[in-house]
Amino acid sequence: MTSFETRLKDGLSAEDEAFLKNLEDGESLIGQLGATFTGPLKLWTAFAFGLSFAFFAIAVWSAFQILGAEELREMIFWLATFLFSMLAVSMIKIWFWMRMNHLALLRELKRIELRIARNAV
Repeated sequence: MTSFETRLKDGLSAEDEAFLKNLEDGESLIGQLGATFTGPLKLWTAFAFGLSFAFFAIAVWSAFQILGAEELREMIFWLATFLFSMLAVSMIKIWFWMRMNHLALLRELKRIELRIARNAV
């Protein structure tokens, strides 16, 4: 056994084995979304989630204001507000998808690491 395999085996704990068992089942989309609210970025994730709802509310409000606008200048202003708000919602959603993909990749790397360690024993 090489020194790398020895260090890898020593690094395994019961918690790692339980984690590997949990990974075998996979995770649903809702579970992946919930996983973004854990870890060191949980406050940023909650902030972005709230910000997304706020921008969506602004977009809905702007859409109603466009329908009630009497002047062209006012209509253009509300249209720009609507487009900016929807763009902000889209960017926040993309960030969430990137975060979910990042966490899925980390889970997969951990799964591979634990399988290598299990086979090295």
